Parts: sequence; structure tokens; C-alpha cells
Amino acid sequence: MKQSPKYKILITGSAGFIGFHVARQLLKENHFCVGVDNLNDYYDKNLKLNRTKILKKNKNYKFFKIDLSKKKQLNILSKYKFDFVINLAAQAGVRYAFKNPDSYIKSNVIGFTNLISFIKERKIKKLIFASTSSVYGDINTFPWSENNKIDSPLTIYSSSKIFNENLAYSYSKYYNIQCLGLRFFTVYGEFGRPDMAIYNFTKNILENKPITIFNNGNHMRDFTHVDIIKDIFSQLITKKKIDNVFKKNNFEILNIAGGNKIKLLDLVSLIEKYCKKKAKKIFVGMQIGDIKKTQADITKLKRFKLIKKNIKISDGVKRFVNWYKKYAV
Repeated sequence: MKQSPKYKILITGSAGFIGFHVARQLLKENHFCVGVDNLNDYYDKNLKLNRTKILKKNKNYKFFKIDLSKKKQLNILSKYKFDFVINLAAQAGVRYAFKNPDSYIKSNVIGFTNLISFIKERKIKKLIFASTSSVYGDINTFPWSENNKIDSPLTIYSSSKIFNENLAYSYSKYYNIQCLGLRFFTVYGEFGRPDMAIYNFTKNILENKPITIFNNGNHMRDFTHVDIIKDIFSQLITKKKIDNVFKKNNFEILNIAGGNKIKLLDLVSLIEKYCKKKAKKIFVGMQIGDIKKTQADITKLKRFKLIKKNIKISDGVKRFVNWYKKYAV
């Protein structure tokens, strides 16, 4: 006898990198997932369409092309009674914020406000939403803790994510919605975004094109493989784990990181190793909006017993390069 789906889950940004992986994992675990995405052209739309095509193979997946900044478009979702909302829809990218700031207001501020209003109106009790390590700005004491003050954002992107956290806190307080914000640290992996360093470096190295290395390769980043994230979501979408997170409050913030701190030049060396090619390197200085180093304090994540996987950066890069060769070359 076929088992009925466990939970009904709304996943925004389902055609995006993290959204795709989270949706695929939860579908495997027999949840019913409704995915929404505006399928914008911030990067190659074909990648988003291919991710969506894979998800649609599961009979427990429904997809709607929706722009969250247009409130009326959310009405089509009113027929579903969701147990969870996972918000992974956002205008991403730090440098792009200086080129097109309006897109961050539209997607990350107006879109998020419309979504959380929908959650309130539909009396949905659980929201898990994406924040970012960028909210920490250029705090120079490490590792970064959820207890740090985040009052000095460097870009409109990080400002919009701080707005999301503050608005979610208000809704958790006044409307009894359990809100969990996840501050992701440099996520990478298969089906990753083309604007991210690992994707860009791999592509250019394999195509014999030069790669641009900012801050002369002295950047340090705390990398997080997407498998770690989908595993955390898998655990969160269980009554025992989510109840433990919200035992004391209706609002929580968690750093999500893999503990794989690596220097940019060392990352390039790893990619060269698995591409079996040397990169043509162009060294430049710091770019506007850049942060020299990120490092997460994941004490809280461990306390909730949410991190179980440990994917070494070398293994993750190897997997990514092998995927890229099959998918894109």
C-alpha cells in the first residue's frame, strides 16, 4: 500500500540552486512539495528549467511560476494547506547589488513581505527562511556568532536580509508564527550558480580562459557543501527536531556552515587538480562590497544536533568538477 505524503511544504525559489536540492531531498522523503519561482534571467535560465524538469518527475511535486513581489499571484496557492513554508527565493549576489539595487528591494523586501503576509493570512505556523553570512558585514572578530550585532551591512543585499530577519521576528512575536532564519555561508555543489567562484573558475579553466582572482587570492571563505544543507532541512522537517529548535522561542537564527575554511588560492589549486589543467590567473585587488574573511561559529547548530555530515572541501570540489564535465562540457 502506497504511503500518503507526510507534510505539505511550500518551497519558494525551487528552481534555484539550494531550492532545487532541498525540494529533491524532501520529495525523496515522501513530502508533498509545491515549488514556486519567477524563473528570472539573473543567470542562465536553462539551468533553472533543467532543475525544474527533474523535480517535476516526482508526482508529489507541483510547480507554479510566481513572482512573489506581485501579491495577487500568491492567490493560486490558497487551495493548499501547508504545514511548512521554506523561503529560498531571493535576488542573490553581492556585486550585482551595485549594478541593480532595485531588484533586491523587489525580490527580497517586497517579495518576502508578501510571502509572510500570505503565511499569516493562511494561518501557516512554520517558516524556515534563507538569510546569509553577509549580514555580518566586515566584523573582524572570528568566528562569527549569531549573537554578534548585525548593524553595519555593506550592501543592499545584506540590508535586505537583515530586514527579512527583523520582519520575521515581528511576525513570530505578534502572530505566533515559528520563524527560523538560516545564515548560509558560501554554499557550493552540483547544479550550482554560474556566478559563484567554483563554477566560474572550473568553467574558465576547462575552456582555457583566464580567471580573475580578487584580493590577490588572499580571501578566506567558510565553504558549505549543499549536501550539508539538504541534510539539515531533512532533519528540520520532522516534529522532534523542529519542536526542539522552537522549545524556548518562536524565533531562531542559525549559522549554516560546513567548517571548510579555505584560502582562495588554495581553492584554485584544488580546482586545477581535478580539472587536470593549470589556470591562467589574473590577480586584482579588492572589489567593492568584498569581505576578506568569513568563518562561522556553528556551536548552536551542533547544540540542536542538526549537523551530521562532514564533506571535505577537496571531496566537494572533486564532485563539482566531475558534475560540471558531465553537465556543461
